[in-house]
Amino acid sequence: MARTAEKVESLIEEDVTMADALAAVRRETKANGGEVEWGDVRDDLTSGQWGRLIEKGILVSGDEGFELADPEAVEEALEDDETVTATATGTDDEDDEESSWSQYDKLAGVTALGLMVGYYYDPVKNTVGGAIDVLLSPLSEAMPFYAVILAIAMLTGLYSTLLQSNLMDMDRMAEYQERMKAIQEKQKRAKERGDDEALEQIREEQMEAMGDQMGMFKEQFRPMVWIFLLTIPFFLWMYWKIGSPAIGSETIVMPMHGEVSWAEGIVGPMQAWIVWYFLCSMGFTQLIRKSLNLQTTPS
Repeated sequence: MARTAEKVESLIEEDVTMADALAAVRRETKANGGEVEWGDVRDDLTSGQWGRLIEKGILVSGDEGFELADPEAVEEALEDDETVTATATGTDDEDDEESSWSQYDKLAGVTALGLMVGYYYDPVKNTVGGAIDVLLSPLSEAMPFYAVILAIAMLTGLYSTLLQSNLMDMDRMAEYQERMKAIQEKQKRAKERGDDEALEQIREEQMEAMGDQMGMFKEQFRPMVWIFLLTIPFFLWMYWKIGSPAIGSETIVMPMHGEVSWAEGIVGPMQAWIVWYFLCSMGFTQLIRKSLNLQTTPS
C-alpha cells in the first residue's frame, strides 16, 4: 500500500493533472465492479496519462480490463491531495483578498499621479516646493546643496526600504515564483518524452497562472505608490530650488564630467542634481538593507 501511495504522490507531483485522471479511473472502477477499460475513461484523461498509470504499475491487468493495483492506497493518496488542494485554494482566495489594494493605497496612487503634474505645471511645482521649503529651508541654509540632496537621499532610501519590506508579502511572491518554476520544469519533462497532450495541458496551466503574475505585479507595485507619494514632493522641491538663481548658478564636480552646474544635463536629459541624487540614494539604500537586514525581494 505504501509503495502504491508513493507512486501516486510522485505522479501528481510531476503533473498535477494526474490527480484528476486518477480520480476518473477510480470512479469508473467503482462503477464497473473494480475494472476499467480505456474506452470508459477516454473522455476524462489522455492516452499519455493512461499509459503513465500502466507504466507506473498503478493500473494492472485484470480479468477483462485493467484494475487498480491497490485501490485503498489510491483512495488515500487522492484524499490527501484533495485536502491539500482545498487548503491551497482557500489560501489563494485569501491571498487574492489580501493582495487587493485598500482605499488608502488607491488614494495614495491617485495623489501621487496628481503630484507628478508638478514636473510640467509650474503652479503645482511652486505650491509644493514652497510648502516643503518651510521644512527644508533651515537645512539648506546650514548646509551646501549637495549635502542637502545627500540627506534627502538618505531619508528616502530609509523609508523606501522599510515600505518595501513591510508592504510586500515575500512568502506570497515566493509562491508565485515557485509555481511558475514548477510549470517550466513539467514543460521541460513533457518535451523530453514527446508528450504533446501533456504539453497542451501545461500551456493551459500557464494561461491560468497569468493571474499569479498579475498578483505578483500588484504586490511589487503596492509599496511603490507610497514611495512615490512621499518622494515626489522632495523632487519637486529640488526642482523648484534649482530654478532659483542662487542654487541654479552653483556647480558640483561630478565623476567623469568634472565641474558642472546643477541644471546641466550630464546623462542624456538627466540633470546633474538628479544624477547626484540617484548615486547617493543607491548607495544609502544598499547600506540600509544590509545594516538593518531587511528583505525586499522574495529570493
